Amino acid sequence: MNPRSSLILHTVLAGVYRTAAVFSLFLLFAGHNAPGGGFVAGLVAATALVLRYVAADVPRTDPVVRVAPSVFLGGGLLVAAFTGFGGWLWGEAFLASAKVEVELPVLGTLKATSALPFDIGVYLVVIGLGLTILRSLAAEVTR
Repeated sequence: MNPRSSLILHTVLAGVYRTAAVFSLFLLFAGHNAPGGGFVAGLVAATALVLRYVAADVPRTDPVVRVAPSVFLGGGLLVAAFTGFGGWLWGEAFLASAKVEVELPVLGTLKATSALPFDIGVYLVVIGLGLTILRSLAAEVTR
């Protein structure tokens, strides 16, 4: 830890970072049935990454996320686009919502909609954009 970093921030970050990551996943999976969803969940995850970036001794996000932001951006766009094309496969409009209900013996009725994969795609795009912004800021700081 360098002399300019904050001990309080490092201590608080340990709990806040993991809590924000779990809360973003909760928002992601609860969002297609309630307020929230991929965009809000992605913003919460990106905010956790910003906090991690601010608390870092070295102004880099590489130790936090080792995957390139373009992988998140491209993967999220592909998932969201394929979800949209799924409507065409069933003879509906682009991004038409599909709903599947399966009766399981022990768990009861399991409901799934096509909104969840679309939200996952948006989530990945927002995280990728946040990482892109953080890495460009880090490049400016190190210059």
